[in-house]
Amino acid sequence: MAVRLSEGAIAAIMQGEDVGTPVLQLMTIRPIASGNGVPRYRMLMSDGVNTLSSFMLATQLNSLVDNKRLTENAICQINRFIVNTLKDGRRVVILMDLDVVKTADAVAAKIGNPVQYGEGAGQMGQQQQTFAPVAKQPPAKPLQQNGNLASGSAAKYGGPSKLHENAGSSSLLRTPGGSQAKVVPIASLNPYQSKWTVCARVTQKGQIRTWSNSRGEGKLFSIEMVDESGEIRATAFNDQVDKFFPLIELNKVYYFTKGNLKTANKQFSAVKNDYEITFTNDTSIIPCEDAQHLPSVQFDFVSIGDLENVSKDAVVDVIGICKSYEDATKITVKSSNREVSKRNMNLMDMSGKMVSVTLWGAEAESFDGSQQPVVAIKGARVSDFGGRSLSVLSSSTIIINPDNPESFKLRGWFDSEGQLLESISISQARGGAGGGGNTNWKTLHEAKSENLGQGDKADYFSCVGTVVYLRKESCMYQACPSQDCNKKVIDEQNGLYRCEKCNREFPNFKYRMILSVNIADFHDNQWVTCFQEAAEALLGQNTAYLGELKEKNEPAFDEVIQKANFNTFEFRIRIKLETFNDESRLKATAMDVKPVNHKEYSKRLIMNIRKNAAQLG
Repeated sequence: MAVRLSEGAIAAIMQGEDVGTPVLQLMTIRPIASGNGVPRYRMLMSDGVNTLSSFMLATQLNSLVDNKRLTENAICQINRFIVNTLKDGRRVVILMDLDVVKTADAVAAKIGNPVQYGEGAGQMGQQQQTFAPVAKQPPAKPLQQNGNLASGSAAKYGGPSKLHENAGSSSLLRTPGGSQAKVVPIASLNPYQSKWTVCARVTQKGQIRTWSNSRGEGKLFSIEMVDESGEIRATAFNDQVDKFFPLIELNKVYYFTKGNLKTANKQFSAVKNDYEITFTNDTSIIPCEDAQHLPSVQFDFVSIGDLENVSKDAVVDVIGICKSYEDATKITVKSSNREVSKRNMNLMDMSGKMVSVTLWGAEAESFDGSQQPVVAIKGARVSDFGGRSLSVLSSSTIIINPDNPESFKLRGWFDSEGQLLESISISQARGGAGGGGNTNWKTLHEAKSENLGQGDKADYFSCVGTVVYLRKESCMYQACPSQDCNKKVIDEQNGLYRCEKCNREFPNFKYRMILSVNIADFHDNQWVTCFQEAAEALLGQNTAYLGELKEKNEPAFDEVIQKANFNTFEFRIRIKLETFNDESRLKATAMDVKPVNHKEYSKRLIMNIRKNAAQLG
């Protein structure tokens, strides 16, 4: 079946006419230089009457070139495009969406005898008379002014108050003074433009960061935004932080007008753009409520199983089920002597592999993995600390249960079969709060038979154990009351208590616990040392109360100890071979004690039953 080209469509496009979905033929296509590694393609297109070489292919359509569907002589239906006018007056047509109606091998040759398009008035009139669109789509819906964006609100955002759309596919902003600014695609921005406006969705919003050095102090925050042509990073400093940080919301669409464009520093950003924006005093940002077609966060997911082949410090996008997570802790950053929150979680995907991910700051404090959500992360940094692990950056974007096909597929897989699989962690345990430490489940017999703790470094494992005996003798001691000191104090018998470490005397002390506990499972038993928090979790009482009870009511204290017997807990244990007085012995310390999660415990039992049954079969 012969395909008819939309004769005269090129002239109509260049004059801003509504051309619906014209059908054009690709004459030539060639790559042009791009500093970010993502090729851009310039195209010579024909409508059978004219040719025009000012067509650009949006990067999201590059796959059509890669799989060789879009080659010379192919027939294309153009579904959506943007006409951008450059500073020198030349026009570029950016193709945002197209369908290859006929590939080149199904087309004999060039259709018709087209000539190069020229902008002479006589020629335009003749060409417009011959335009015969193949398909017609309704005109684009005009951009409506947000009902809440009255003149006062517009002034609040530092920008214009009236919007309307041109007859073509680009839009205009009209300021109160009557001047206009054309909305251009992000892909066309460059440092040689002084006046521009883009309509884009904010896909990442970083936290405010501060700095102090010999040149002074300051603050900044960055965002990433995307439209149909591409993405770009923008940064606000100092006064602009105060002005724009409260106004910009993640995943909302805005008109951004004016700002300094400079070459992007790839060290701090993985955004696929050669340039980045710095907001200035002239920058204005106003909400756009009528651009739901704009893409949201764009991911390029790497399988967790493939992370072992990714180089250190690479920035990647990952998606996985939160299989487990730890409590948030406070650490002090040595470089700045600043206290920040930190939390480790473990993500698992359909590769059956699991990776430890470190969250920081507000994200670490607010994260809730109790429902085992799907977590998508854009821009996590790869570390080779402990195998392979990930760290979330200030520029990263985290989305819980994202609305995309990868998330739905992962959730269905995990609920039906993935939750019963024994995941393999590519992240080793990290000290007391190891990334995989709380997922290395062992029986007490397995821990002994595998000689855990016999190496140069401590080993960590988790187990379910029942308390069978508690050694109450010397389980409590009087410690220094200073916040960061737990040294045992000396009772000087004069109402004062001396701490040798602090070299001070105090009128009081605090109680600390060191509780030796024998725990057992169905196969073996193990002596474990429980310090303060672990002992309190096991006994169900705080140390201050227990110390007072031991002083004033010894039978009641004994009752608390006895009551803890034969209770079952989940233990995370550190085990290490230690030498004291030329005698070596394995020392096991409970790093964490908490109630048994019977749902997860049952899943592990079922998994082990199935694995053993398969081996026997």
